[in-house]
Amino acid sequence: MSDSTENKPSETRDFLSRAYWNGTIKMSLSKFFILSVLYRRPMHGYEIAKEVASISNGCCSPAEGTIYPVLKQYEDGGYVAAHEEIVSGRTRKVYALTDKGRQAFQVAVDAWMEVTKSLTDCQKMLKAS
Repeated sequence: MSDSTENKPSETRDFLSRAYWNGTIKMSLSKFFILSVLYRRPMHGYEIAKEVASISNGCCSPAEGTIYPVLKQYEDGGYVAAHEEIVSGRTRKVYALTDKGRQAFQVAVDAWMEVTKSLTDCQKMLKAS
């Protein structure tokens, strides 16, 4: 028998819960905000997490377990390049967007702007009803 979660019943989700929707949004936005902070300048992982939390007004506060797998995925895809630097006396891996990463950020901004327009339209619809 397979250990796959495909065969397990799905957990019950409370679609009336703001926490459910916040979690779903945060998972999606974390990747976007990582690109966003790296678009501004190269940073090490801890600094990326702090900057993401800051520019998202706390909406996204990615943990180490979230940041490094995303950075690895971006590095493997050629969206970021990493090198080691000494920061405050410690060796840190510093990440910088490549040209491909800058292009990906532009595509992401365009996609999120489309979603934002749709959300604004939904909000108008709710207010009208």
